[in-house]
Amino acid sequence: MGSDQVAERLSSLTVGDSPGTPGVSTLLHQQRREPVLPEQALRLTRPTDGFLCPLSANKYKIDFREFEIKDYDSGESLFHVKRDPEAALPTVPDDIDPAMEAAVRTVRYTFPTSFLGRKTIRTALVFSVGPDPVPNFRMIERHYFKDELVRSYDFNFGFCIPMSVNSWEAIYDMPELTKEREEEILASPFEMRSDSFYYVGDTLVMHNKAEYQYKD
Repeated sequence: MGSDQVAERLSSLTVGDSPGTPGVSTLLHQQRREPVLPEQALRLTRPTDGFLCPLSANKYKIDFREFEIKDYDSGESLFHVKRDPEAALPTVPDDIDPAMEAAVRTVRYTFPTSFLGRKTIRTALVFSVGPDPVPNFRMIERHYFKDELVRSYDFNFGFCIPMSVNSWEAIYDMPELTKEREEEILASPFEMRSDSFYYVGDTLVMHNKAEYQYKD
């Protein structure tokens, strides 16, 4: 099966395929051997049931060190995490147990209910790269609620010199929500989800997930 066909099937399948048909997990196994191009990630219409590249795809040793989310208008810090600068990038085998892999590559956020009323947020990411130059570093992020696409973002960082520590700021325009949709999201913890795809050129090097709930 070619990569375009795999992406098309990924876009059309739900997690629970009927017996006798290839499920998402089978296609993800195929996809690990096929290149997943940016335009394919941009066609996905629901969260993937797994990860579209192995952990070993991060050949550039991209390492996220600090991450902060702020309200764009007020500057209020909504979330901030910073890793020990002396901590090395962990080595994880490709044959890691799927449940452990999901735990390693998925972040769960809890935000106050007022977060849903924000118009724009700003994120600041500090990351380092290894001994090879990183050309055209790009992130595609797809946000979903109950398997329905809510928002898609596409950011380009550009070139990273070898062994550098870099800062990347991104501005997110938040989706406008009806009162009914907002109440549904508040009543559905962690049903708001996102896939983040990181590319160097057209090569997928990292794929992480996040899940969100909103409560006071």
